[in-house]
Amino acid sequence: MNLPNKLTFLRILMVPIFVILMYCDFNNARLYATIVFAIASFTDFLDGYLARKQGLVTNFGKFADPLADKILVCAALICLTEMGDIPAWGVIIIIAREFAVTGLRVIAASENITIAASKLGKFKTVSQLISMIILLSDNSKFHSIGLILFYVAVIFTIVSGIDYFVKNKKVLDLDNM
Repeated sequence: MNLPNKLTFLRILMVPIFVILMYCDFNNARLYATIVFAIASFTDFLDGYLARKQGLVTNFGKFADPLADKILVCAALICLTEMGDIPAWGVIIIIAREFAVTGLRVIAASENITIAASKLGKFKTVSQLISMIILLSDNSKFHSIGLILFYVAVIFTIVSGIDYFVKNKKVLDLDNM
Protein backbone atom coordinates (compact mmCIF):
# COMPACT_ATOMS: atom_id res chain seq x y z
CA MET A 1 0.00 0.00 0.00
CA ASN A 2 1.52 3.33 -1.05
CA LEU A 3 1.73 6.41 1.21
CA PRO A 4 -1.31 8.27 -0.21
CA ASN A 5 -3.47 5.17 0.32
CA LYS A 6 -2.12 4.76 3.85
CA LEU A 7 -3.08 8.37 4.57
CA THR A 8 -6.58 7.73 3.23
CA PHE A 9 -6.88 4.62 5.40
CA LEU A 10 -5.58 6.61 8.39
CA ARG A 11 -8.28 9.22 7.79
CA ILE A 12 -10.96 6.51 7.97
CA LEU A 13 -9.44 5.20 11.23
CA MET A 14 -9.44 8.72 12.70
CA VAL A 15 -13.21 9.08 12.37
CA PRO A 16 -14.14 6.87 15.35
CA ILE A 17 -11.44 8.56 17.44
CA PHE A 18 -12.91 11.93 16.52
CA VAL A 19 -16.46 10.83 17.36
CA ILE A 20 -15.46 9.27 20.68
CA LEU A 21 -13.64 12.47 21.67
CA MET A 22 -16.72 14.53 20.75
CA TYR A 23 -18.72 12.59 23.34
CA CYS A 24 -16.10 12.34 26.07
CA ASP A 25 -16.61 14.37 29.19
CA PHE A 26 -13.17 15.55 30.23
CA ASN A 27 -11.36 18.87 29.98
CA ASN A 28 -10.47 19.80 26.41
CA ALA A 29 -12.04 16.65 24.90
CA ARG A 30 -13.74 18.73 22.22
CA LEU A 31 -10.48 20.54 21.49
CA TYR A 32 -8.77 17.18 21.00
CA ALA A 33 -11.63 16.10 18.74
CA THR A 34 -11.14 19.29 16.71
CA ILE A 35 -7.42 18.59 16.40
CA VAL A 36 -8.10 15.03 15.22
CA PHE A 37 -10.63 16.37 12.69
CA ALA A 38 -8.17 19.02 11.46
CA ILE A 39 -5.37 16.46 11.04
CA ALA A 40 -7.73 14.07 9.24
CA SER A 41 -8.84 16.92 6.97
CA PHE A 42 -5.23 17.76 6.18
CA THR A 43 -4.55 14.15 5.17
CA ASP A 44 -7.20 14.62 2.48
CA PHE A 45 -5.15 17.38 0.88
CA LEU A 46 -1.87 15.56 1.46
CA ASP A 47 -2.86 12.16 0.04
CA GLY A 48 -4.22 13.72 -3.15
CA TYR A 49 -1.18 15.92 -3.57
CA LEU A 50 1.24 13.02 -3.08
CA ALA A 51 -0.72 10.65 -5.33
CA ARG A 52 -0.72 13.13 -8.22
CA LYS A 53 2.84 14.40 -7.72
CA GLN A 54 4.40 10.95 -7.36
CA GLY A 55 2.18 9.20 -9.91
CA LEU A 56 0.64 6.97 -7.24
CA VAL A 57 -3.01 7.23 -8.25
CA THR A 58 -4.66 3.84 -7.73
CA ASN A 59 -8.14 2.39 -8.08
CA PHE A 60 -8.22 1.93 -4.30
CA GLY A 61 -7.38 5.61 -3.86
CA LYS A 62 -10.01 6.69 -6.39
CA PHE A 63 -12.59 4.73 -4.41
CA ALA A 64 -11.43 5.17 -0.81
CA ASP A 65 -10.36 8.84 -0.83
CA PRO A 66 -13.79 10.34 -1.56
CA LEU A 67 -15.41 7.76 0.72
CA ALA A 68 -13.07 8.70 3.58
CA ASP A 69 -13.85 12.38 3.01
CA LYS A 70 -17.59 11.79 3.13
CA ILE A 71 -17.37 9.63 6.26
CA LEU A 72 -15.31 12.29 8.05
CA VAL A 73 -17.47 15.22 6.97
CA CYS A 74 -20.75 13.43 7.70
CA ALA A 75 -19.51 12.39 11.15
CA ALA A 76 -18.63 15.99 12.00
CA LEU A 77 -21.88 17.38 10.58
CA ILE A 78 -23.97 14.86 12.51
CA CYS A 79 -22.10 15.53 15.77
CA LEU A 80 -22.46 19.29 15.32
CA THR A 81 -26.17 18.90 14.57
CA GLU A 82 -26.81 16.69 17.59
CA MET A 83 -24.99 19.18 19.81
CA GLY A 84 -27.16 22.00 18.48
CA ASP A 85 -24.36 23.91 16.76
CA ILE A 86 -25.75 23.79 13.21
CA PRO A 87 -29.22 23.36 11.74
CA ALA A 88 -30.25 19.95 10.42
CA TRP A 89 -31.66 21.42 7.18
CA GLY A 90 -28.16 22.57 6.16
CA VAL A 91 -26.70 19.17 6.95
CA ILE A 92 -29.42 17.47 4.90
CA ILE A 93 -28.57 19.68 1.92
CA ILE A 94 -24.86 18.90 2.23
CA ILE A 95 -25.34 15.14 2.61
CA ALA A 96 -27.95 14.97 -0.18
CA ARG A 97 -25.60 16.80 -2.54
CA GLU A 98 -22.77 14.39 -1.67
CA PHE A 99 -24.98 11.38 -2.46
CA ALA A 100 -26.20 12.98 -5.70
CA VAL A 101 -22.75 13.92 -7.00
CA THR A 102 -21.35 10.53 -5.96
CA GLY A 103 -24.17 8.86 -7.88
CA LEU A 104 -23.41 11.01 -10.92
CA ARG A 105 -19.75 10.03 -10.70
CA VAL A 106 -20.64 6.33 -10.44
CA ILE A 107 -22.81 6.54 -13.57
CA ALA A 108 -20.05 8.46 -15.37
CA ALA A 109 -17.42 5.90 -14.29
CA SER A 110 -19.59 3.09 -15.67
CA GLU A 111 -19.28 4.85 -19.02
CA ASN A 112 -15.51 5.43 -18.60
CA ILE A 113 -16.03 9.13 -17.95
CA THR A 114 -14.13 10.78 -15.12
CA ILE A 115 -15.70 13.77 -13.43
CA ALA A 116 -12.92 15.78 -11.85
CA ALA A 117 -13.45 18.01 -8.86
CA SER A 118 -14.45 21.51 -9.93
CA LYS A 119 -13.21 24.78 -8.47
CA LEU A 120 -16.66 25.31 -6.97
CA GLY A 121 -16.47 21.84 -5.43
CA LYS A 122 -13.10 22.70 -3.93
CA PHE A 123 -14.46 25.98 -2.52
CA LYS A 124 -17.33 23.95 -1.06
CA THR A 125 -14.93 21.56 0.61
CA VAL A 126 -12.66 24.28 1.99
CA SER A 127 -15.58 26.33 3.34
CA GLN A 128 -17.11 23.21 4.93
CA LEU A 129 -13.87 22.17 6.59
CA ILE A 130 -13.00 25.64 7.90
CA SER A 131 -16.51 26.17 9.26
CA MET A 132 -16.51 22.75 10.91
CA ILE A 133 -13.09 23.30 12.50
CA ILE A 134 -14.27 26.63 13.94
CA LEU A 135 -17.58 25.17 15.14
CA LEU A 136 -15.98 22.01 16.53
CA SER A 137 -13.57 24.09 18.60
CA ASP A 138 -16.61 25.26 20.62
CA ASN A 139 -15.14 28.72 21.06
CA SER A 140 -18.01 31.12 21.74
CA LYS A 141 -15.96 34.06 20.37
CA PHE A 142 -15.84 32.46 16.92
CA HIS A 143 -19.16 30.58 16.83
CA SER A 144 -20.89 33.27 14.75
CA ILE A 145 -18.05 33.23 12.22
CA GLY A 146 -18.20 29.45 12.04
CA LEU A 147 -21.97 29.54 11.53
CA ILE A 148 -21.69 32.16 8.77
CA LEU A 149 -19.03 30.03 7.06
CA PHE A 150 -21.35 27.02 7.43
CA TYR A 151 -24.08 28.92 5.56
CA VAL A 152 -21.52 29.92 2.92
CA ALA A 153 -20.61 26.22 2.64
CA VAL A 154 -24.29 25.34 2.16
CA ILE A 155 -24.51 27.90 -0.67
CA PHE A 156 -21.33 26.50 -2.29
CA THR A 157 -22.79 23.02 -1.81
CA ILE A 158 -25.93 23.92 -3.74
CA VAL A 159 -24.16 25.90 -6.47
CA SER A 160 -21.41 23.32 -7.01
CA GLY A 161 -23.97 20.49 -7.06
CA ILE A 162 -25.98 22.26 -9.75
CA ASP A 163 -22.74 22.98 -11.63
CA TYR A 164 -21.76 19.28 -11.64
CA PHE A 165 -25.13 18.23 -13.02
CA VAL A 166 -25.33 20.98 -15.65
CA LYS A 167 -21.80 20.31 -16.92
CA ASN A 168 -22.36 16.54 -16.94
CA LYS A 169 -26.02 16.25 -18.00
CA LYS A 170 -24.99 14.05 -20.93
CA VAL A 171 -24.01 11.36 -18.41
CA LEU A 172 -27.61 11.10 -17.25
CA ASP A 173 -28.91 10.93 -20.84
CA LEU A 174 -32.06 12.84 -19.90
CA ASP A 175 -33.04 13.28 -23.54
CA ASN A 176 -33.78 9.54 -23.81
CA MET A 177 -36.05 9.20 -20.79
